Amino acid sequence: MAEGTNSLWGAAWRRLRRNRAAVAAMGVLAGLLLASLLGPMLSAYALDQVDWSLSPLSSPPSFANGHWFGTDSNGRDLFVRVWRGTQVSLLVALLATAVSLVIGVAWGATAGYLGGRVDDWMMRFVDVLYALPYMFFVIILTVVFGRSLFLIFLAIGAVGWLTMARIVRGQALALRHRAFVDAAIALGLPSHRIIARHIVPNVLGTVIVYATLTVPQVILFESFLSFLGLGVQEPLTSLGRLVAEGALEMETAPWQLLVPSAVLALILLCLNFLGDGLRDALDPRQH
Repeated sequence: MAEGTNSLWGAAWRRLRRNRAAVAAMGVLAGLLLASLLGPMLSAYALDQVDWSLSPLSSPPSFANGHWFGTDSNGRDLFVRVWRGTQVSLLVALLATAVSLVIGVAWGATAGYLGGRVDDWMMRFVDVLYALPYMFFVIILTVVFGRSLFLIFLAIGAVGWLTMARIVRGQALALRHRAFVDAAIALGLPSHRIIARHIVPNVLGTVIVYATLTVPQVILFESFLSFLGLGVQEPLTSLGRLVAEGALEMETAPWQLLVPSAVLALILLCLNFLGDGLRDALDPRQH
């Protein structure tokens, strides 16, 4: 079984490498990640440093004064703020997605494998959470428990696992009657080991594809929270917060909106291309 799984993943990787759009998207994402890590080091300005030599403080992009992306309304270097914001947005997206995947996969795999009344009760709980206003729930969590970076990704991830739980539960229902699961039951393995060793590994393809689609959703959601003033707080920033600040100055200082918007749009576009490539590579009908 392990050899077959390895060959399956190897074939999927070969198909993914033949997808030029997905490979290009991975390259661009790697470049953006590298730029977000190294970019702030290349500038002479700190994240919250105001350049008082400028008049007015909001300056367009210029190589002469070292503000390559220009400055914001407070005279702070936009180059540093954009790449720091990219770090924060990607961090929130990845951690919130990880939280939602861990909860969703564990919940869905357990419900699908056990079935019966356990499945009914577990999925009714999911239905109840679905009925709650998603945005309202996250806003309540951020207001009650604070607006720290940790609580933001925890709040988003804690209510973002519902769809994943349903997807994994459907896959687990189909897998519970397969021969290798029957063999594990005959060997006397407990349910939690069967779920961990046989159910979860066989739904990883679906989980990976959905994860690439979840990350853009989380980035957009965090951007929306920051746009409302409920996301990342000063002195930190995020792409969503930068877009919100730039939207207020788009007539007098359009670079404040265009630069972070372009980076955010490029990240989302690449993630969608990568998700499509993974979906095609892991499609069981092509194995």
